[in-house]
Amino acid sequence: MGGVELHGVDRHGLDDLCETAALAASELVAAAYRFTPDREMILRVRWQYEALRIVLYDQHPAHHSPGAAEECRDRRSRSMWLLAAAVDAHGGDWGLAPVLTPGGGTKSWALLHR
Repeated sequence: MGGVELHGVDRHGLDDLCETAALAASELVAAAYRFTPDREMILRVRWQYEALRIVLYDQHPAHHSPGAAEECRDRRSRSMWLLAAAVDAHGGDWGLAPVLTPGGGTKSWALLHR
């Protein structure tokens, strides 16, 4: 799998999701870096409720107007076309939403089913 090792894949029988999970994680990190360079990110990968949940939190600053926030969200969503295609191929879901903290931030995720 190109040098990426995901622990727990055998334990949960997720071999068929391994490559898509690695792609999803890298796309979430790449998008967060493009929109929030040089800031901290938190990436969580978890098998829960019969789905692999990949969630990334970044420190994207809050926008001062709803219009600017929506424009930024649309631009960021369009940049994740590869993630959308990969997740759709597994019947999954993905998305992003503002983190409701004073400093802002964005939560983006991919949900993969077997």
